[in-house]
Amino acid sequence: MRKTGLTLGVIAGLFSIVLWFVLVFYNPYTSSSSEDMTGITFVMLFLPACLAIISSYANKKYLMLIAFIWSLPISLYLMFTNGIFSWFIAPCVTYFICFLLMLFSKNKSKN
Repeated sequence: MRKTGLTLGVIAGLFSIVLWFVLVFYNPYTSSSSEDMTGITFVMLFLPACLAIISSYANKKYLMLIAFIWSLPISLYLMFTNGIFSWFIAPCVTYFICFLLMLFSKNKSKN
């Protein structure tokens, strides 16, 4: 169960990073990228994805929880948009699932 959580964390982080690149550089819904949008989404989507990947490698469950809480507001906002960017909620929910898997696998190994 621990390996599943770690693997899912890396995959979710990479998926979020790929979606962020599409949002910023190849956005089919806007003609140009604004610097404000790039900065905000970098902080709210890209950095939590990097934190989730680091959390998976370091096996730090609370970093995964921080990545989930950090990316939740903008992921919920983007969930209600039309198009491919509504998929940002998937990595966010996966961060929470990974946190739970890490939490339960740690507690199980202590018993």
